[in-house]
Amino acid sequence: MPYWKCFYHAIWSTKYREPMITTALEKVIFEAVRAKSHSMNGIIHAVNGVADHIHIAVSFPPHIPAAEWVRSVKGLSAHNVNDAFPNLNSHFSWQRGYGLITFGEKALPTIVAYVEQQKSHHANNTTNAYFEQTDDN
Repeated sequence: MPYWKCFYHAIWSTKYREPMITTALEKVIFEAVRAKSHSMNGIIHAVNGVADHIHIAVSFPPHIPAAEWVRSVKGLSAHNVNDAFPNLNSHFSWQRGYGLITFGEKALPTIVAYVEQQKSHHANNTTNAYFEQTDDN
């Protein structure tokens, strides 16, 4: 197996930024993120979010295109939420876009801390706009 170290900070939001992610949905989403990433030989360093979006600090092998990893993880997590909660007021889905930032190994503790403290950052208005982008606007 080749040697690799590839670090990403991924973020994506619910469709129309609807505040749909409850504690119960969050458990299903995070488990799907971990499971799908693991099946793709990825390493989840941290995953967290708020009612309308999630953040993930992840590493995955360079032979996996980043867009494929995002598509696969988003797809499985939405599918699992809809299977686990068939009576939601509306069908759960993610917005089409996403944010994906690469970073070096030295920044890993900073990114992991930012992801792990998402709820606090949003509650205290201490978010970092660079780390919250899901499109180029």
